[in-house]
Amino acid sequence: MRTNDFDFFLPDELIAQFPAKERRGSRLLHLDGNTGQVNDRLFLDLPDLVEPGDLFIFNDTRVIKARLHGEKLSGGKIEVLVERVLGPFEALAHIRASRAPKPGSILRIADAFEAEMLGRRDDLFHLRVLGDLPLLDLLEQHGSLPLPPYITHDAESTDEERYQTVYAREPGAVAAPTAGLHFDNAMLDGLKRLGVNIAYVTLHVGAGTFQPVRVDNISEHKMHSELYSVPQHTVDMIHQTRATGGKVTAVGTTALRALESAAQSGTLQAGQGETDIFITPGYRFQVVERLLTNFHLPKSTLLMLVSAFAGVEHIRNAYAHAVTARYRFFSYGDAMLIERQD
Repeated sequence: MRTNDFDFFLPDELIAQFPAKERRGSRLLHLDGNTGQVNDRLFLDLPDLVEPGDLFIFNDTRVIKARLHGEKLSGGKIEVLVERVLGPFEALAHIRASRAPKPGSILRIADAFEAEMLGRRDDLFHLRVLGDLPLLDLLEQHGSLPLPPYITHDAESTDEERYQTVYAREPGAVAAPTAGLHFDNAMLDGLKRLGVNIAYVTLHVGAGTFQPVRVDNISEHKMHSELYSVPQHTVDMIHQTRATGGKVTAVGTTALRALESAAQSGTLQAGQGETDIFITPGYRFQVVERLLTNFHLPKSTLLMLVSAFAGVEHIRNAYAHAVTARYRFFSYGDAMLIERQD
């Protein structure tokens, strides 16, 4: 397929710049991937669309304050975006500078600490912070939240709360698993009271999630790899759900990608590793019957993923309906519940 097959017109005013007043305050578009039927709902209606014995799987990654500013000791301003934490003192990062730093050069970050550039890994820079404080502590003290490029304001204190899920616990993401932003603790408790079970995976979302596909033939696109983990408890819960006739719902494309990555051998297996799985139409899903997600960017890998899940034409029609009905798009936007196409 061609990248242009996944393009659509989106008015700028439909790109949500701020979250809804309350986490549960968004709209919800319900799409049946078999019939293509769409229904306009509210996110508050979600409990009406599930059954006791169903399983919701959330991505419990936590967004780190990955954006930093500084300068090279040799001169010149830099902007650093940590992409992946490699250990207590090392990371891979994007660096914007008039001239890229060379291996061995020292960077002064936030006028507070220094880091050495050790080398390159493709388009990423391998950094090691100097001193006794671990990198995550330094990011928390001196970094800022890396809001998506289509959000035009700098991160504020409200963003530090709302661009983070209420169940986030494993630091390492540079972008939020945004489908989870709609859930507050009251919604989670309400689902549990209904008999819906909850389990977790971890996938540390990288900055590549915002990158459009730049090749014409989508088969030529190369995904950035991301770290994921699927616990044995989650695998057991999935098997239990299947045995009792329940449905498995992935909350977000990142949770879905983690689960499908863990099933690439043909059998879902607990474990952790790196994944660069690229899900496009024609993919055979193995784990998930239902997907809760936000609305995605034109020509993006995530739009291709949901097109694989529900069918290209059904997604194209659903997105056209969402634009006409003035749904809010992207990270702070409205939600979509998709029943998988058989």
